[in-house]
Amino acid sequence: MFLTGFAALAVLPTLPLAARELHGLSLYPLAAGCFVAAGLLGGVIGGGWADRRGARRPLAAGVLLSVVTLLVSATSTSIWQLAAGRFLDGIAAGLVAVSVNTAIGQSFPDRLRARALSLMSSAWIVPSLTGPPLAGLVASWWSWRAVFFALAALTVLPSVAVVLMLRRRGPEPSPSQLSTARPGLGAAAAVSVGAALGQYAVAGSDLGHLLCGAAGVLLLVLFASRLLPHGTWRAARGLPASVLLRGLSSGVYFTVEAFVPLLLDTVRRVPTAVPALAFTGAALAWAAASWAQSHWLERVPRHRLAAGGAVVLAGAAALAGLATVRALPAAPAAAALVLAAVGMGALAPSLTLLSLSHAPADRQGFASSAMQTAQNLGQIVVLGAASGLFNGLGGVAAGVGGFRWAFVVLLLPCAAVVLLAGRARAASAPA
Repeated sequence: MFLTGFAALAVLPTLPLAARELHGLSLYPLAAGCFVAAGLLGGVIGGGWADRRGARRPLAAGVLLSVVTLLVSATSTSIWQLAAGRFLDGIAAGLVAVSVNTAIGQSFPDRLRARALSLMSSAWIVPSLTGPPLAGLVASWWSWRAVFFALAALTVLPSVAVVLMLRRRGPEPSPSQLSTARPGLGAAAAVSVGAALGQYAVAGSDLGHLLCGAAGVLLLVLFASRLLPHGTWRAARGLPASVLLRGLSSGVYFTVEAFVPLLLDTVRRVPTAVPALAFTGAALAWAAASWAQSHWLERVPRHRLAAGGAVVLAGAAALAGLATVRALPAAPAAAALVLAAVGMGALAPSLTLLSLSHAPADRQGFASSAMQTAQNLGQIVVLGAASGLFNGLGGVAAGVGGFRWAFVVLLLPCAAVVLLAGRARAASAPA
């Protein structure tokens, strides 16, 4: 997880520069969105593989594939090759994330799962502090290609070590725990393509972008439900409700994360160090909240922690909205990123634990895959809705109006999470 986080965060500052040098700025949204879209496919592949054979093999495959994808991106001669590298990297990240969550469900007793998930969150602290600034310096002083090559060189030996460790004999699920069901790879591929088209469509309003958006929506409507538990859209009790809540809450968080830096840079004109410090504070806040839910709040029913996290997310959206009032300082917007991370740090592990508790031993890979799929779909749908509203009101050129309504609309999914959290209640929790 540390290697995945370091590579993912270090790459972000280099993508705009790479797209410009490859003469592909018009396709930058596609290159940037490929990672999220491919995460859907990687999650489905990893979840089905882990259910059939255990979590070791998909985890090893994801770790090795992540090194290969860095080399593909580093040697890009066109924006399309860069997009292909980012797509493969998304598959690798999906494999790793789902395999890790499945391994926690298959290997750890209930009393230790929350602490294991907290450890996974803390693995992102150092990457968030060091990855983006180091990558930015290397890209400025040398080349964006050097960032990808350096990441591949830094991760190849640890990746090989991880694979060799995974080959050693250790706890594995018994044959009775393993499922023979195979994932719907065709549906996963269709949803990934639809997600990529949606990411590309929000970058413009001409006929081409509109057609891509319509095609993306059609693919998501037709195939997304095949990757999620039956009853997800109506928040059926148990795993379906947990999956739906993960999608809604993730969509809110990533929308705040996308719009707050844009507001600070374009309207409030704050120094670039302010958003950077806000992202660092958010990473620390997420890890701290995750630690608190696994130590101080471990006896609180998980569905209540999820509802509380949604309330904090709503407060973050409201705080970001305050920054659109020009008479007020811009500091609330930066603080909103940190507050949103507090909410997600408590909410995300709680929903993951609920999903594992609702899934039988031979379906924990599917449960982890469904949560990953819901997270990515929520990001696409909620961010897409907020972006559509923002652009419809004039975008950046209109000033604070579009930002204000983009933050206001986030209160709706937050309210839905609070109201529906009881439907995700674990069977052992008191009514």
